[in-house]
Amino acid sequence: MSAQKIVIIGGVAAGPKTAARARRVAPDAEITIIEKGKLISYAGCGMPFYLAGEVHKFDHLFETTYGVIRNEEYFWREKGVRVITRTEAKSIDRDKKEVHVENLETGEQYTVPYDKLVLATGAQPFVPPIEGLNLKGVYKLNHPDDAQQIKEYLGEVEGGEAVIVGAGFIGMETADALMKLRMFCSVVELQDQILPGVLDKDMAEVLAKKLTDQGLEFYLGHKVLKLEGDEDGHVTAVVTDQGTIETELVVVSVGVRPNVQLAKDAGLTIGQTGAIAVNDHMQTSDPDIYALGDCVENTHLVSGKKVFVPLATYANRQGRVVGDNVAGGDEVFRGILATGVLHTMGFNIGRTGLGEKQARDLGYQVVAGIYHGFDRTHYHPEHGMVLMKLVTEAGTGKILGAQALGQGDAVKRTDVLATAITMGATVEQLFDIDLGYAPPFATPIDVSMHTANIIRNKVAGLAETITVQELKQKMDRGDDMVILDVRTEPQFNMRRLKDDRVKLVVLGDLREKIDEIPRDKEIVALCALGTRSYEALRTLKGAGFKDVKYVEGGLQAWPYEL
Repeated sequence: MSAQKIVIIGGVAAGPKTAARARRVAPDAEITIIEKGKLISYAGCGMPFYLAGEVHKFDHLFETTYGVIRNEEYFWREKGVRVITRTEAKSIDRDKKEVHVENLETGEQYTVPYDKLVLATGAQPFVPPIEGLNLKGVYKLNHPDDAQQIKEYLGEVEGGEAVIVGAGFIGMETADALMKLRMFCSVVELQDQILPGVLDKDMAEVLAKKLTDQGLEFYLGHKVLKLEGDEDGHVTAVVTDQGTIETELVVVSVGVRPNVQLAKDAGLTIGQTGAIAVNDHMQTSDPDIYALGDCVENTHLVSGKKVFVPLATYANRQGRVVGDNVAGGDEVFRGILATGVLHTMGFNIGRTGLGEKQARDLGYQVVAGIYHGFDRTHYHPEHGMVLMKLVTEAGTGKILGAQALGQGDAVKRTDVLATAITMGATVEQLFDIDLGYAPPFATPIDVSMHTANIIRNKVAGLAETITVQELKQKMDRGDDMVILDVRTEPQFNMRRLKDDRVKLVVLGDLREKIDEIPRDKEIVALCALGTRSYEALRTLKGAGFKDVKYVEGGLQAWPYEL
């Protein structure tokens, strides 16, 4: 009996992972990877760090942990997998179970037979219809060659001006890389916030303010109309519907689209998201053809809806599932939480599950909470701040999603919440998780648990809160209220809201001065993080005040000018 033939189309992340797992499970199988490009199994997520100079050698993006380059020879000698590069899969004959391919170097065309076929065709960058994309100094950052070309273009020169079109993951990481090269960076985004689809707008506004304070410039809600160049064909400006931004480098990063043409031509079902439809075994509508990675849609574990979220984590995790199944296994991929993390300009950002707007749009009754605190004890020299938002379902307390950002360890908290959501935890159960504590790692009650307790306090009727956005709206409307700032006097004098309705009463003096606070007005308590203002609220409530709220996240979450 001849060995089973497993053919994989795509050799970046999902394909090689599938091949490696299939080889371990089926030592006698004939495994072939067909890759259109010349580079295989590279670390795409490392490109911004290579661009910034933090990854010093280009080869590091292709090396194993023990320093061997992952090329055709590596896969054959160490994995027993045949890799054919610079060869494009042109069509699939499902009846004959053959892939028709073309060698892009020689033009030779031939067929590759399969028993099981795997589509790991990935995604391709969306290129907006903008005039001037062919100018010198205009790039994408979706492939290692892109990073190399940008580095070569910049040469050894530091400084200059750059415009990044798109404020998603790649755009923000590219901004970080170029700022490290001492370039002045502007980010143009069509939507009215940074990291759309990643952060809720309230969280995005806080992050944008902190990044703006470091010198990054944002043009939100701007549509790019064209790129202009000089007589030598070098880009000189980005023209938007609201003005012109001078520049000498443009990086276009406005998202990707699933690469599904091969599957579509073969008559495979395309899902409602525009990506390939697969079942929980990662099979397409043809049971002998599997698909995974950035070309497929997934099921969201909270909403149950189909989503397209192209991330390296899914490509690798699904590779293990598909590798098992093409070798006769019965592995299942349940779905995703769209968990994503990034680092930019000293800030760590993470999200998992549903955002507040996403949850409300899906019909959930939501209780959300925001907490701003230290990621480890305040006296530890490496402590940092984390702003965390928790989204839960009213009534059940089920955790729907979480977001975190700050110079502290926001990613650890994101991972804790991803675990909790996966296990179906409620906000009460989150507080019961036995997390580790020592001053270098956390506070005795972790940021994630403090955020959970805010929601528990809300549900219990102990805390009525107001967001910074709601407070700003009330200030702009001229609402009759008292903004009760309970910080210390030095803190108040250093940074405060400029408004005649602000009244300073230090928390430690509140009981003595309580008669100075009017009982016939709405009281909005405010401090740096939200902790002292909550104490003030409880004190005022205990003294008979009826209309009292405190500002969630405090002034640290204030995204406006002071």
